[in-house]
Amino acid sequence: MRKPRDYDAELKALEDKARELKTRKVQQLGELVIATGADALTADELAGALIVLVETKDAGKRESWAKRGAAWFRSKSRRTAPAPERDAGGAPAQPGSGQPPQGSTGAA
Repeated sequence: MRKPRDYDAELKALEDKARELKTRKVQQLGELVIATGADALTADELAGALIVLVETKDAGKRESWAKRGAAWFRSKSRRTAPAPERDAGGAPAQPGSGQPPQGSTGAA
């Protein structure tokens, strides 16, 4: 005879997993804000900038931002990765320069 499923225990496990994932997401977003230097902005400035980003429908701007973000992540991984694992791809964006990486329009 089959053992009956404990739906309550399964539901609790799923809720715990969802809570853990949400906590991890919030932590990672906070770490990203700090790593990019955006923690120097006021909460109002940061919120306003994020709202503009979310409301932007211009595909060209969004693509430019995506390329710039990808270059930033690549440059971060290069600084922390051991030499044999480093990517020999394009030049990374200069941190804090305010200039977009080569090949992007820099529209913000």
